[in-house]
Amino acid sequence: MHLAVSEQHQSAGAGWADIRLVHDALPSVDAASIDLSIELLGRRLASPVVIAGMTGGHPDALAVNRGLAALAARSGLAMGLGSQRAALRDPSLANTYTIARETAPDAMLFANVGVSQLLDQGREPALSMGALQDLVGMIRADALVVHLNYLEESVQPEGTTVADGALEALATVAAAVGVPVILKETGAGIGRPVALRALHAGVAAIDVGGFGGTSFASIEAERAATAGDRTRARLGQTFGGWGIPTPVCVVACAGILPVIATGGVRTGLDAAKAVALGATAVGIGRPMLTAILEGDEAADRWVDAFHQELRTAVFLTGGRRLADLRDAPRVVIGETASWLAQLGL
Repeated sequence: MHLAVSEQHQSAGAGWADIRLVHDALPSVDAASIDLSIELLGRRLASPVVIAGMTGGHPDALAVNRGLAALAARSGLAMGLGSQRAALRDPSLANTYTIARETAPDAMLFANVGVSQLLDQGREPALSMGALQDLVGMIRADALVVHLNYLEESVQPEGTTVADGALEALATVAAAVGVPVILKETGAGIGRPVALRALHAGVAAIDVGGFGGTSFASIEAERAATAGDRTRARLGQTFGGWGIPTPVCVVACAGILPVIATGGVRTGLDAAKAVALGATAVGIGRPMLTAILEGDEAADRWVDAFHQELRTAVFLTGGRRLADLRDAPRVVIGETASWLAQLGL
């Protein structure tokens, strides 16, 4: 957990500074009346913020997930859990996940499993549909996140890089698991071709997990170096800057499926830019974890400040509600403009 909040494992930035929203000097409504609510997968939420799935499967995670779930309930946020594979291996760890539903009985919660667990890895068979449904039932989840982390797995000494059949397995899960499936990347981003394949596989939403936030390649490089694995350490360092920046992912995927913009979203203004580019919601990882580790009051202050920034961005672009950002004029400059132009977006 301490590696995820470490400053040294944060990317240089997602490129949100390249997105400029155009000021409206004469707004038509009071700032206090601006509506930040959204609809996500059929649920109405008071805020577009999703607490990104980060923790679970370790005794220390119980208190963290309790705090994050309580925050979600107080503030009207959705919340993802970390990968639940650990609870299948060791049922005594299930309470590090179930605590979220116990704490927040009405919150929108996402179960979580890696795409690698949908495939036979040789030493570890693919999870059955019954096991996946057990993960969903464990927290009475509103959706199942299937996360993609092939960059991280490539650097991990114990990583699993079997990928043949992943799309077919994803389609099988989407058709039978009983809740909507969200396809999520974990730092390298999802582009338009993958979003289209996900759509045809029956996926309900995309969490782009773009480049710009925590670098799991960097984290795994440090772990490999500590273990004396120089080859994997070098691999992680080489690919530390690999990935599609989050704003580019949002533009690429918007209009195909509902988009959760995760990856380097640090302020409410970043979130406003993501919504302006086509995102439905934004995922927040490291800042939420850092805040909750400081205590409930610190977490509440952080969320309140984030919402104030977001509301101000809507106000200063002449909007009445969050969705109006979609029509707000914007200017795209720098590397982000280059990415979009060269990808034909």
